[in-house]
Amino acid sequence: MRARGAVAFAVALAALFAAGLWLGGHPGSLPGPLRDVFVEETGGLSAEAAEAIEGSYYRSVGGQELSNASLQGMVRRLRQSNEEDRYSEYFSPEALNRFNEQIEGHFSGIGVEIKRVKAGSEIVKVFRGSPAEGAGLEAGDTLVSVEGKPIGKRDSSEIRDEVVGPEGTQVTLGVRDGKSGETKEVTITRAQVAFPNVSASTEEVAGKTLGYVRMLSFSEAAHAQLARGVEKAEREGAEGIVLDLRHNPGGLLDEAVLSANVFLPKDEVVVRTRSRTQGNSVHKTAGDPSSDLPVVALIDGGTASAAEILAAALADDAGSTLVGTRSYGKGLFQEEQDLANGGALKLSVGEFFTPEGVNLAKSHGIHPDVKVKDDPKTKADEAKQRALQVLAGQLG
Repeated sequence: MRARGAVAFAVALAALFAAGLWLGGHPGSLPGPLRDVFVEETGGLSAEAAEAIEGSYYRSVGGQELSNASLQGMVRRLRQSNEEDRYSEYFSPEALNRFNEQIEGHFSGIGVEIKRVKAGSEIVKVFRGSPAEGAGLEAGDTLVSVEGKPIGKRDSSEIRDEVVGPEGTQVTLGVRDGKSGETKEVTITRAQVAFPNVSASTEEVAGKTLGYVRMLSFSEAAHAQLARGVEKAEREGAEGIVLDLRHNPGGLLDEAVLSANVFLPKDEVVVRTRSRTQGNSVHKTAGDPSSDLPVVALIDGGTASAAEILAAALADDAGSTLVGTRSYGKGLFQEEQDLANGGALKLSVGEFFTPEGVNLAKSHGIHPDVKVKDDPKTKADEAKQRALQVLAGQLG
């Protein structure tokens, strides 16, 4: 989850980390004379090492490449030494641009929604009109390589950065067919893809008209899209809403709070945050809800961050039934901190807690009231069907 922020990050952090000192990330904690000498000496050492590599390594290495690798290494070390933090990362200027595009609800890529599996990255959804659809990719297919490099156990963020890219450029993917199991290479030309964040429809179940609203992320203006989706279902006669948050990785904290306000009355606690540097905060709904329909929420292992916040708030504050499988269990929130090279650090800066005070990392996610798992081998969506049945039963 990304909290909006433009806090400058001290360049001296690199020097502190290189010497094995971590004084809360604040070189100002050192005495003035010692700080000046320390930063100058370690910074000079890093520059000396980079110069030696550029001048003597058996292959040509650019200064920017070394700088990116150094920053990535620091953040990787943070994650290794803090097992609950799997989220801090360094964005190069190019990666930051792609990340911000996704937060804004559009990006240049191939147009698929994926989830991490042992074999690679399984395609959950192919966006209509996308390059991926044009190339014949389907939900259930698995990406096993990018540009000839096996996906293996590499970080999801690394795979994402390789798949997305400038409009008009090409990417070659190894794709395992979800039906035949055969693997082939597919070259796809990237294009601008509008992110279809919220979709809404109605279904008749046990004599009840039920709304089904699917939400893919908490990018900018997600709450307004959610409100419109719920309104559409209400116009079509919906007596209740199944809110599908499966495979939703989260996004902006503010959007989670605003989305909760679609269903919850004013002054309901949505999430509590605790931060060493930012203090403690309680985030509440700010106005009257736009819908008073009962809600059943669908969750799974891909429901994370802001999506978990919304699901937990609906359960704690409104007594909503949660259907599906255990959620991801993210208990930290991040802040983007700009760097002088045009990139940024996305650093974990605090913990968040549900309205009832539960940290989802420590509780290993949200455990649903009704457990059901979709069978990928069938065309039917068993989890969705069960959620609709639960909602119809409550209305009956």
